[in-house]
Formats: sequence, C-alpha cells, structure tokens
Amino acid sequence: MAEDKLTPQSENFSEWYNQIVQKAELADYAPVRGCMVVRPYGWALWENIQAALDKRFKASGHVNAAFPLLIPMSFLEKEKEHVEGFAPELAVVTHGGGELLEEPLVVRPTSETIIGYMYSKWVKSYRDLPILINQWGNVVRWEMRTRMFLRTLEFYWQEGHTVHSTDKEAMEETRRMLDTYHDFAVNEGAVPVIRGRKSQTEKFAGAVSSWTIEGMMRDTRALQSGTSHYFGQNFAKAFDIKFLDWNNELQYAYTTSWGLSTRFVGAIIMTHGDDQGLILPPRLAPTQLVIVPIYRDDAERSLVMPVVEQVRQKLAAFRVHVDDRDGLTPGFKYHEWEMRGVPLRVEVGPKDVEKNSVALARRDQPGKAGKTFVSQDGLEHSVAALLDEIQAALLARATAFRDEHIYDAKDYQELTEAVQKGWALSWWCGSAECEAKVKEDTKATTRCLPLDQPGGTGKCAVCGQPATEKIYFARAY
Repeated sequence: MAEDKLTPQSENFSEWYNQIVQKAELADYAPVRGCMVVRPYGWALWENIQAALDKRFKASGHVNAAFPLLIPMSFLEKEKEHVEGFAPELAVVTHGGGELLEEPLVVRPTSETIIGYMYSKWVKSYRDLPILINQWGNVVRWEMRTRMFLRTLEFYWQEGHTVHSTDKEAMEETRRMLDTYHDFAVNEGAVPVIRGRKSQTEKFAGAVSSWTIEGMMRDTRALQSGTSHYFGQNFAKAFDIKFLDWNNELQYAYTTSWGLSTRFVGAIIMTHGDDQGLILPPRLAPTQLVIVPIYRDDAERSLVMPVVEQVRQKLAAFRVHVDDRDGLTPGFKYHEWEMRGVPLRVEVGPKDVEKNSVALARRDQPGKAGKTFVSQDGLEHSVAALLDEIQAALLARATAFRDEHIYDAKDYQELTEAVQKGWALSWWCGSAECEAKVKEDTKATTRCLPLDQPGGTGKCAVCGQPATEKIYFARAY
C-alpha cells in the first residue's frame, strides 16, 4: 500500500470517500459499470454487521430462508404502485439457453413479489401466522449514478418479510424492526441515527407507510441507513394472501418488509473516518487490534518476538493480528493500519520487554494524546476497557457533530440557509408541493418525520400554513 495521502475531507469529501474505499482495501471497481468487488477486508466488516443483525433478528423470533434471484415480470405487474416505482431500475432477462423466453424474468430489485406469491401458498389459517422470515442475499437495481457501497447496480443486504393476522400486529412488527435497526446502528456502529417516518412522496413503492433510520455523515449530508415498511393489505390483495380467521371467515393478511444493506458500510466510513483513513468502531472492526513488533536487528527480534506471541495469546479473545512482515518499517505499518481503521495498535519493543509493558495507540486519538503504556499483566482487561472507551467516544463524537449541524428553521429563508450547512428541522404542512419546492430550490429532500415530535402546532416553514409535525430537510446520498 503506497503511503500517498488521502485527499482531505475539507477539500473534496467525495474524492476522499472514493479513495478510502480503495486504499483501505474495502472494495474495488468491477468490470461492469456500477458494480463493485467487495474485498476480504470489506467483506469481513459486512460479516460482522450480518452477525450483529442476525443475532437480533433471531432473538425476536425471525428465521432465515432463501428465495430465487429471478422473478417473472408478471409478478411485478400485480402491484401497480410497486412496479411503477421500480420500473426504471429493472434488469430484465429475455433469453435463456439460447432461446427467447416465453415471459421475461426480472433480476430481483427486492423480493416482495416472489415472497408474496409463496406466502399465498403457505398461508391458509390464522394458525399459520405470523410468518417471520428474513433472507440474506443480493439484489440488482439499474442505478445511473453509482458509488461503491452507497449506490451500486448490485448490492448485498438482508430483507425481512412478515405476514400477520391484524394490522396492529403488522404495525408493531414494522416499528419493532425500526427500533432493532436503531439499536444496531447506535450500539454496534456508533452511528447516531434518527428514527422517523418517511413522507408519502419518499415512502417505498407499494407501502402504506415507510420508516427509516437517517444518519448524518461528516459532510453533513444525510444517509438513509435502513428502512422498515408497513404494507397493510396492499401486497396481500395483489398476491391473494388470505387466511381463515378465528370465526372461520376468509381475510386478507397484513404484511411488512424491512432491509439494511452494504450501504451501512458507507455510513461507518463517512461517520467516523478522518484524513488519515478509516476509523472503525471496535464492535464491528474486522481487526480490533494489531500488534506491531519493533526491533532493529536479529538480536532484538529474538528478544521481542517471543513476547509478542505471549501478548497475542493474552489477547486471543479479541480479533487480533500480528504484523510481523519483514522489510517494512514500524512507521509504514502504523500508516497502513491507521488507513484500515484498526481501533487499537499494540507496540512491543525491547524496552517494553524489559519493563513488562506494551504501548497502546488509539486510532480515534492520533499522536501522543492517544498513546499509553500499560503492564502486560492483566493486559486483556486493559484492552477490553480501552476498546469500550473507544466505542463510546466514537458515538459521542458523532452525536455531538450531528447535533451541532441541526438547525431549527422557522421560515423559508432559515430553511434554505440551514440545508447548505447541515439539516433543517422545520414545521411542515404535509404537502408534496412544499417538498418539491425545497428540492427544486436547494436539492434538499425530506428525510423523516422524527418519532420525537414537539407537540402542538406551528407554521409550515415553506408555505406558512398550519402544521402539526416537524420534519428534517437535508441534502442526501
């Protein structure tokens, strides 16, 4: 890895992001435009995200399954709003085995339709409900403007699809999964997302209501980081998902879906990274700490390496890597692991061997401020405490940054000024016309109506009409 520096965030945040994805070896460009190759380091980060989410899903009674990648075109046409919403993004297979297909097949952009079809076969009685299924997989959406992890033609995600006997139960599921995403983002990713409801303009195609977690990146743009959708009976009616209720009467079921994708890798990069590279939260970092041996000659090497092995064994409960590559200076290694965002560096040199100590360097506090010397005795406890401290510090820093860049905009001038430097939180009358005006004038969109509403009434910051809810406006990815 070359030691050339990243473009500073303050100079060109977009270029900084593109460089860091490649220099930290998270992903690379694929030969097909708009696709990416996720490299082992990036995939390890995604695996840790998967593990943290999957644990939560299963704890709340969900199970995993797998559904086909190819969907008959006629399935998408059954739900009018759904097909209209996805039509521009569809990749369609027209030939197979050298022959023209009788019916074109869509490479799934999402799986509501194929799963709805299967649920119509499986659901017969209220005793079959609820169905709580999640799948891990990939989807294809023919995006025109792409950026690795944030918006690619093909991306990886999980999508949960559930069926319920009552609207109350389905709505509870929708909110439960929104809260699950919030808990994951805050406590694992140290990304202080805001929960809320999407406007009717911004909701998922075919949904009755859509709910989102929105994160503020370090350029103050918003990133939709996970969504949960309440479908009511829309998809049940489109795919004939019916059940015999307690009174032996046939009823349409209520369905939901919810998803979080590799876009969250982008959220981590842009929430925590700095001009030296990635800064990864310890709970998700592929490598939580790297041990760097320091020696000048073979004599010092023979002194240091046995102690390095002892230290490695002490720290075996963590995701630890020993960088014992020959021919590279400690400074080069420091730079590389800083670029990769490893939360903690452990240095072991001849003086450390003599003093029965090690040097610990925090990634979130570069330089002398983040460096301490601790005893090798009880080292595992010192490291555990420090990793917890780093996790908390990243969340606190990101939360402070977010809060400093949210502005209470009382009128249209304040709103338009606010979205140039952060987010605007404003009263909104609920009209699509006001949304469209803000978007046309500033390129900012509504992000969500937050769960925490002030109560009472106010005047819409756009048109001045009475309003009962506040909404976030921001420029977004």
